[in-house]
Amino acid sequence: MEQLLQQVANGIMLGGIYGLVALGLTLIYGVLYIPNFALGHHAMIGAYITFFLVSLFGVNYFLAVAIAMAAMGLLGVAIERLIFRPIKDAPHVNGFIAAFGLLFLLESSALIGWGAGYRKINTAYDTQVFTVLGAHLPLQRIIVVVAVVIIFVAIQLFLRRTMAGAALRAVSQQREAALLVGIDGDRVASLTMAVGSALAAAAGGLIGPIILVFPTMGSMLIVKAFVIIILGGMGSVAGAIVGGFVLGLVESVASGLISPSYKDLYAFLFLVIVLAVRPTGLFGRAQ
Repeated sequence: MEQLLQQVANGIMLGGIYGLVALGLTLIYGVLYIPNFALGHHAMIGAYITFFLVSLFGVNYFLAVAIAMAAMGLLGVAIERLIFRPIKDAPHVNGFIAAFGLLFLLESSALIGWGAGYRKINTAYDTQVFTVLGAHLPLQRIIVVVAVVIIFVAIQLFLRRTMAGAALRAVSQQREAALLVGIDGDRVASLTMAVGSALAAAAGGLIGPIILVFPTMGSMLIVKAFVIIILGGMGSVAGAIVGGFVLGLVESVASGLISPSYKDLYAFLFLVIVLAVRPTGLFGRAQ
């Protein structure tokens, strides 16, 4: 029982991180119609920014994560304007190629600039552990879950209570109609890339102290994010959030009860089972 509770706690934490990247991916795809394969590597750069701020400059951990989110938001705007905007009217395959090229560019740059070694983001919360019903819960992991929930709530409020969020939803749901009523599609695209990149940076900064920081960590995150958006339903914000937690729980519990050697297999097996029962995903709608 204690082991099961431990795995559930770990799964909730991991699922929240997956969900952040999946949510950013969902928002970007909904507006730009481009699967941004490089978003996991935005998380990687966010993790490195957090690491350097904390380790070299002694910046408070939470402030470092916030700075990383802001920096990656600006990078997201630059990427949208310089890479994706010039090809917005080109065939969709061009967007695929550009996203893949950006993925390799970011990963290779990180390998050249920072090396292939693993880095540890040291925080004051690593050594504080709480025991609940026999399960050991490090404060760092509790902070991750709380931060993820706060970010999810903030995104929902942004999308539903602000003019910018309403414009983003309008372009995502009915692009032509949104443009006809005067919404600036290019501005919304830049905003969406900024938000998606900031969400990825938050994921990287939050998971960095737990799984370490390394140049290829983005590949693992983006693969799981794609599994989640298919599992939750393409274009569904709720599906990205719930799907993240569900996938994290499935991975963690199955790894603890069966074997951690097949952790990635459990995720894809669960995806196949869900799609066999509900082809549109958990929250997707039939077209």
